[in-house]
Amino acid sequence: MMMTGFPISLNSPIAHATPLPKSADIVIIGGGVIGVMSAFYLAQSGARVVLCEKGRIAGEQSSRNWGWIRQQGRDPAELPIMVESNRLWQGLGQQAGEDLGFTQTGVLYLAKTEKEMADFEAWTEHARAHQIDTRLLTAAEVRQKIPSNAAQWLGGLWTASDGRAEPAKAVPALARMAERAGAQIAEECAVRLLDIQGGRVAGVVTEQGRIACDQVILAGGAWSALFARNHGVNLPQLSVRATVFATEPLPEIFAGNAADDDFAFRRRQDGGYTLAPGGWHEFMVGPDAFRHILKYRAQLQKAPFAARFLPKAPASYPDAWGTPRHWGGDRPSPFEKIRILNPDPSPIAIARIQKFFARAFPEIGTPKVRKAWAGMIDTMPDVVPVIDHAAQLPGLIIATGMSGHGFGIGPGFGRVIADLALGRSTGHDLGRFRLSRFSDGSPITLGPTL
Repeated sequence: MMMTGFPISLNSPIAHATPLPKSADIVIIGGGVIGVMSAFYLAQSGARVVLCEKGRIAGEQSSRNWGWIRQQGRDPAELPIMVESNRLWQGLGQQAGEDLGFTQTGVLYLAKTEKEMADFEAWTEHARAHQIDTRLLTAAEVRQKIPSNAAQWLGGLWTASDGRAEPAKAVPALARMAERAGAQIAEECAVRLLDIQGGRVAGVVTEQGRIACDQVILAGGAWSALFARNHGVNLPQLSVRATVFATEPLPEIFAGNAADDDFAFRRRQDGGYTLAPGGWHEFMVGPDAFRHILKYRAQLQKAPFAARFLPKAPASYPDAWGTPRHWGGDRPSPFEKIRILNPDPSPIAIARIQKFFARAFPEIGTPKVRKAWAGMIDTMPDVVPVIDHAAQLPGLIIATGMSGHGFGIGPGFGRVIADLALGRSTGHDLGRFRLSRFSDGSPITLGPTL
């Protein structure tokens, strides 16, 4: 049985075993927060929608992330959708009829250099444009919020209306809400490939059979590029391993979410803290890394030491050296080899987090690890997602590359994706999220890495 507040695994019982219908209006691939919220808004609009998840709902990044729900630091194109998402989160617990762990206790970014303070100040222009309650804090104001005898923070960026939820509680609860709204959800049901007829989507072939449909939403997280490539769609997506751990119960040092460039922390419902590296990940080199290296040049130049490079991924991972790039629908696909990406947490990352935490809070010392885990964060060259129709394959909508930002913005993007699929106005400019930006000669413009 899953411990509340910790990642979902294959030990979690199957909660959704809908017999597949012969046809639907829309099939969604992937049961993370993006797929779940898209399914909810589609079903709420009367569409016949089926969500297929190869493992468990929220089994990958949607139960492994930090749990932050933040407007602060967002790319300007994401920001209006995130403002909407923040508002939606405030009512989702009541709609779902369950505790999502949602609370608005604020997000605080901590600066150790004048350059970081200047970057924070520059971002406040975006906050003002959207009437967000973000403000700069002085060093003294930071110490009032987070008393520390050792941390040398020069100031901070604070948004009181930002918050958090408990990912492993929230996303499964939202899936149950989507099912009550009329969505059909099938766990342990991998979509092997698209059924293409006359040059457009006519259905999907799953391990349990075919579903006829006119549209498919690809929200497969770290698996999306592999799926798309099998159909000739080039999606320059890579993934990084991010390690997280929950501490044993600790005295409250701060009720909200906070981060500097060394470590991040947020209060948990169980009285501990979720701790993670601030902006440091591990990258497992595979074929796609060489294929897309030039597109990631801007990221590498801006933060050359933000990642530790590993020579290969475990067997059968999306970009492992031996993972097939092409397959048919009459035999098991790569998605059935690994139902849930469950990378081992990095001892190096855990040691780094413990060191930085103890340095900032010597009165508490080295935090004890209650449970550690890791996840594969899907990212794009500009750290901004793709939300777009695949022009070369009518009927396919790509919704991936959330770059570690997907949990908080999930409700807003779910509503946007549903309206995109239904041919309605999304209410937002999605030009920044177009897939063609990686092939039409546009420069790679990095989103904020605050």
